[in-house]
Amino acid sequence: MVTAPEPSLTLVSDRRRLPGGDVAALAAAAARAGVDLVQVREKDLPDGELARLVRAVVGAVRGTRTRVLVNGRPDVADIAGANGVQLPEEGLPVAEVKRCFPRLIVGASRHSLDGARAAEADGADFVLLGPIFATPGKPQAPLGPGVLAQVARALRVPVHAIGGLTAENAGAARAAGARGLAAIRPFLEGDVGGVVRALRAGAMAGKGRSPA
Repeated sequence: MVTAPEPSLTLVSDRRRLPGGDVAALAAAAARAGVDLVQVREKDLPDGELARLVRAVVGAVRGTRTRVLVNGRPDVADIAGANGVQLPEEGLPVAEVKRCFPRLIVGASRHSLDGARAAEADGADFVLLGPIFATPGKPQAPLGPGVLAQVARALRVPVHAIGGLTAENAGAARAAGARGLAAIRPFLEGDVGGVVRALRAGAMAGKGRSPA
């Protein structure tokens, strides 16, 4: 299971949009700033390069409470010493991954209540739901805080929000029941510590509020 101060914060990597492309350095800065999870999401990398990158990220956060997930590749997560895997909805079955890789935290990325319920039933440790808010480059309409609230109420496992999250709307996601916040774009802006502080402050502003 994923246990971290709520709401947990997840940095999702995208080296192609990261100035300098140094994902390990970004992960180290994020760990120092208090990010709970780093998801290595580099789907285009060949297996060997991906494994080397994951090992570098694992090394970069060693000695902190930050844990490392690999998007879609439990085999790479296992051999590279990561803590878990984030499974896309069209990816490997949750139950199969839980059976074959019992050591790993298994998060499931889902886009609907039905999908989230199925992931929980199959043994996912948490569900990453999105996109909650409008996201550049994502063609699908955002689910919105209302759907997030519906899913959060329906599931026993933690529901984390992703998609268009900023300091300004983190409170709405938190008020809707998100127990974690995940983002790519804010962490590309350079001031990782500032991003973490702003997201946490925004989320705390929504604590105890009713979702819109």
